[in-house]
Amino acid sequence: MKLAWQDTDVLDMPTLGTPITTLDGLADIPGGYGAQLVWARTRAEALRTEFAATGTPDTVTTCDLVTLPYPTRFGLFRASRAIAPFLAITNRMLVIRWTESDGRRRVLLFEPSDVQLGRNTPYFAALARRTPGPVRSLMVTEHGTVLGHLARLGIAPEDVDYLLFDHLHTQDLRRWIGTSTPQPDLGDAPVEPVFPRAKVIVQRHELLAMSELHPLQRPWYQPETYRDVRPEAFLAVDGSLLLGPGVAVISTPGHVLGNQTLLLNTSSGIWASSENAIAAECLTPEHSRMPGIARWARAWQQEVVLNANTIETTAEQYNSLIVEKTLVDRAQADPRFLQFFPSSELTAAWTNPGTGPTFTHKAVTHQ
Repeated sequence: MKLAWQDTDVLDMPTLGTPITTLDGLADIPGGYGAQLVWARTRAEALRTEFAATGTPDTVTTCDLVTLPYPTRFGLFRASRAIAPFLAITNRMLVIRWTESDGRRRVLLFEPSDVQLGRNTPYFAALARRTPGPVRSLMVTEHGTVLGHLARLGIAPEDVDYLLFDHLHTQDLRRWIGTSTPQPDLGDAPVEPVFPRAKVIVQRHELLAMSELHPLQRPWYQPETYRDVRPEAFLAVDGSLLLGPGVAVISTPGHVLGNQTLLLNTSSGIWASSENAIAAECLTPEHSRMPGIARWARAWQQEVVLNANTIETTAEQYNSLIVEKTLVDRAQADPRFLQFFPSSELTAAWTNPGTGPTFTHKAVTHQ
């Protein structure tokens, strides 16, 4: 399938930010994934010190979007002994604002999912077809929309500079960045972008991979929605970048090849947000009270529990989660847990016994 950016040279797409080279070279470390893990932990400790000195953004605000079902065997990999086949996760958007050294104000939206169009993702569409309507209403709760949250915060769509996702699973961006041709399901004219100035920050690896998806990847992407989007709306990046004071994107491959993590330095310390894990306790599983988690981690000497709906390179994802674990501070509310904020966080639901989290963040706030 031909995608919008194939008419341009992905290798020549514009980028932004200041490169962070501290983690460069990880894939070249000899000795396999074990040796790379040792190296990654050491380099992440160095990056933690460097990043803490970059300052802080002006504000960070959390906005709930939707709570939806997700297979327990994916979200808690092999560790859970819960009888519930599904758990619940809540997808949230972070709104980050900072001021450049020249006085320009920036607005970045992290995980601004178009929930309505995201339902067309092959996996979730198939799940919906198998689920009776009354049951779906119990399993899915919409909390707010991207535009509704921005209006509440006094942010106009044209004031948004950047859109950032940890990866493009489930994402349909046509309404956000516009299309060059009419879309049959969205009207009779080309789609005008809701965010006319915004650029989508995405790892170049993921853009290239979407041009020819592997069968393991296909249930989670909507590649046909990228045929006619405006290619100039993308900023292809390679690796890790400092975007602003206390705001960085860190390359964390594994869940997908082009996975990336939002890193924030706030008044409560350093936070990381991605979908490499679905709960803070997945980074310190020894403290989890969910059935099976601590026992499994102890028996298999696993330091983390992965979110494993796509196992593209499992060892690489494990190492990336250790990088995140090393970078962040401990939670002020309970220091047994870390300031890792899942972009889709495990949420207790009476319909899913055995999957209620021991600890949840629910929000990242900074002002």
